[in-house]
Amino acid sequence: MSLDHYYTLGASGLRVSRLALGTMTFGQSGWGSDEALSREIFNAYAEAGGNFFDTADVYAEGRSEELLGKFITERKMRDHAVVSTKFTVTADPKNPNAGGNGRKNIMRAVDASLARLGTDYIDLYIMHVWDGVTPAEEVLGALDDLVRTGKILHFALSDCPAWYAARMQAIAECRGLHRPCAAQMEYSLIARDIEHEFTPLALHHGVALMVWSPLASGLLSGKYKPSAEADVPSGDGRLDAVKADANSAFEKLKAQAREPRNWAIISALEEVAGEMQRPMAQVALNWVVNRPGVASVLVGASKVAQVESNIAALNFELLDDLQMRLDEASTPYAPFPHSYLDETQAMIAGSCVIGQRPPSFFAFREIVGASSLSA
Repeated sequence: MSLDHYYTLGASGLRVSRLALGTMTFGQSGWGSDEALSREIFNAYAEAGGNFFDTADVYAEGRSEELLGKFITERKMRDHAVVSTKFTVTADPKNPNAGGNGRKNIMRAVDASLARLGTDYIDLYIMHVWDGVTPAEEVLGALDDLVRTGKILHFALSDCPAWYAARMQAIAECRGLHRPCAAQMEYSLIARDIEHEFTPLALHHGVALMVWSPLASGLLSGKYKPSAEADVPSGDGRLDAVKADANSAFEKLKAQAREPRNWAIISALEEVAGEMQRPMAQVALNWVVNRPGVASVLVGASKVAQVESNIAALNFELLDDLQMRLDEASTPYAPFPHSYLDETQAMIAGSCVIGQRPPSFFAFREIVGASSLSA
């Protein structure tokens, strides 16, 4: 597997690299990267054959979209590039309709993103966060209209309940509307919650899982090791870079770092990586890339060397026994009703063995005939 081997994104014909370049750091002050470094990171990914770029209107207050559009234009690769961006987060706190997932904001946000990206269309437009109020019918109708007008080609959901995503699928199927082809969710050895609801939904409906935070915001990067005998991870990762800010993410990461379960996962990862003679980050990425339903994994970088190391995570296979050790160390707690349903299968089927449904054909399909995107 490599960046220039492309896979369809769910039940669509959109062909993407298994690693997507996350550009949240582009133009971001503090822990981000300036224009020159962002360009180097972009070029390193593109020259390796990568074609999938992820941003959002809120990243660096729109600067990320501007830089991404500029770099794509410089390399004359708009036809090659698959651009995903997001809407939801408010552009004006004083305007109640400048955020959320209502039709009014979607129409405002898409035009603003098109202008910043310097393009006529967005390949994949993503609802960034469930706003808790807008009916699925309204969101779906607005996005379907944008597909029909050509402003977007496909759309996806992110950070929403599985029931909401399932309702949107059902409405689309019943009314003959375009439907989401992907779901962008947090997933890693530390955060495996989506396996209870979203993975089955993805496999059943042909919804590609796009993974964000595959290294758990740096906890699995290799900078924080149990062998260092520290109570709380320390190092030069993003966890440390944002600790001076009023950032709720830092408090979440500090809490995660103190959880015994997470420390045990990091310990298992360190041992497996040592036996594989691979960096911990590569092993963690390799594990998540090969999980059921996962079509593409978002990776960010603050250095070109990180891009190269991330790409190398595609170049090996985890031995079965080592993967099993990671699976067992990170097995998530099964909430109700999943814990109960697992226990009652014998009551349902008796002594008969009931086979599981096969994975969906649409989970992802490799496209034969890969080619480099370097200009």
